[in-house]
Amino acid sequence: MSTVTPQQMLEMKGEKLGSSEWILVDQEMINKFADATGDHQFIHIDEEKAKMTPFGGTIAHGFLSLSLFPVMMAKSDCPRVEGVKMGVNYGGNKTRFLTPVRSGKRVRGHFTLLDLEEKRPGQWQQTLEFSVEIEGEAKPALIAEWISQFFV
Repeated sequence: MSTVTPQQMLEMKGEKLGSSEWILVDQEMINKFADATGDHQFIHIDEEKAKMTPFGGTIAHGFLSLSLFPVMMAKSDCPRVEGVKMGVNYGGNKTRFLTPVRSGKRVRGHFTLLDLEEKRPGQWQQTLEFSVEIEGEAKPALIAEWISQFFV
């Protein structure tokens, strides 16, 4: 993993920055997410009932897949901006859940820099395209434009 200045990162606009390691989405992770969010819909937590759906078993919450953004970024080969004192999530422009992640599947994130601008001296706002690949699947789990800010 390399480090770059904000100005060097700005030159990477439009480029794929990198990919994360594979992460296992197992039933334990799905159940913990259900408990944390209060979303106990049977397609997520009841393996027997979920077998009778077109999914053929339990699936991860779409928001669980989206919430893997920070860990995927941390476990990626994307360049890091040097001197960052703090980073915060700002929001999203677009999020599409395209393919359900079945329990027991591995996923990894891919990151492309769409935009980077200095909002104030030392305060940068970046927009990344974040896609989640499901191992062995043709279509991604999701594609999102995610906005964050970092301070140097």
